Amino acid sequence: MKENKVLFMAQAAMIAAIYVVLCIAFAPISYGAIQARVAEALTILPYFTPAAIPGLFIGCLIANLIGGSIMLDVVCGSIATLIGAVGTWMLRRKSRFLAPIPPILANTLIVPFVLRYGYGEPLPIPFLMGTVGIGEIAACGVMGLILLAVLEKYRRFIFRTA
Repeated sequence: MKENKVLFMAQAAMIAAIYVVLCIAFAPISYGAIQARVAEALTILPYFTPAAIPGLFIGCLIANLIGGSIMLDVVCGSIATLIGAVGTWMLRRKSRFLAPIPPILANTLIVPFVLRYGYGEPLPIPFLMGTVGIGEIAACGVMGLILLAVLEKYRRFIFRTA
């Protein structure tokens, strides 16, 4: 039992660390009104393990803090990622093609309001929903599904349980 908790925490910590590294490595496109956060491809990981849920949330929280985001963005952006991760976990048995839908929707609906009211972005919210949505579709929908297909082949080696 204790071994399962250690494995869960290790997986969550690794996912959080990878999320942060990807955000920082791709910082120019990870933040702002027009963004394609490469790290969001990891939001398909709850399809494989529930440890990805806290891992993605903490990773997003840390990446937003390090990236210089305002507190509203740190909190709301991280909550959007958390909602998306929980949604992916809940849909995992339906179809792997549904895995990127919750993070795409959560971020498309939440982040534009943070950009508008937190950062004072003058663009209209529907336009911001479009730009954030396109970035999320590229990161979660395209890159995420490619990552999911690759990880599916090695699932038993990568996401084993104790």
